[in-house]
Amino acid sequence: MSKSCPELLREAANLIEEALSRAPAAPVAPAAPVAPAPQSQQTPAAQSRTPVQEDCPDLHIGSIIELLEHEELTLEQKDTVSDLSMSWDLPAVTKTNRRWLHNKLLLHAVIRRTVRQIKQLRKGLKDVMVWPLLTSRPDVVPLIFPKMAEMQFTPQKKITWPVEDSDDEDFDLDSTCRITGFLRMFIETASQGTLAQLLTFWVGWEMLPPELRLEISGGTLPTSSTCIETLKLPAHFKNYMDFEKALVAAIKCTGFGLV
Repeated sequence: MSKSCPELLREAANLIEEALSRAPAAPVAPAAPVAPAPQSQQTPAAQSRTPVQEDCPDLHIGSIIELLEHEELTLEQKDTVSDLSMSWDLPAVTKTNRRWLHNKLLLHAVIRRTVRQIKQLRKGLKDVMVWPLLTSRPDVVPLIFPKMAEMQFTPQKKITWPVEDSDDEDFDLDSTCRITGFLRMFIETASQGTLAQLLTFWVGWEMLPPELRLEISGGTLPTSSTCIETLKLPAHFKNYMDFEKALVAAIKCTGFGLV
């Protein structure tokens, strides 16, 4: 079962705080010698874990750090790694510091770089009174942060379809009916994940607005104007396969939702 956003935030914050506070607890004199507990019975705080490549939240930065795992680096790769390390006040890569630099960059990318962001997010949630609401009323969490698996996208109910006297470019009625028919078929057969991508491409995020506008336009690929919630579909498609391929390519290339 997927977790809600507040649960993920709490877990991320706890992991970061745990990783940054490695100082051992103050010693307490035991009444009698006690054998150390097996590793499997130790508390999570006692089991520290070194960040790994999969923990890096930024895929681009992760790919740069991964270069240090190669046997040899090209001059271009060395410059790329050095630019990143020096931007974080770390030395440039050399033959002798590659492993050390790899660990430092990974630690900064996974933990230290996100601490400020987590703190700012927590502060923002408290300042706008969202956090007190979530902690005092857990029942509203699914309403504010719906799980993707539980969301049902039915954009066809919100679409304002083109009509004969619309402001679209001068395309004949046959082209308009053909393209709108292709879109109806796409919506009816696409998965919920694909519909979420379509909605993000259309309006900029995954929440249905009161109205979705559709225009038949020129061009090669589908485009959108998210500010006015308008999807613009080219009229040149003659069969559904070409239309589907172009629309899928367009919605997968959008930068929205990747923050």
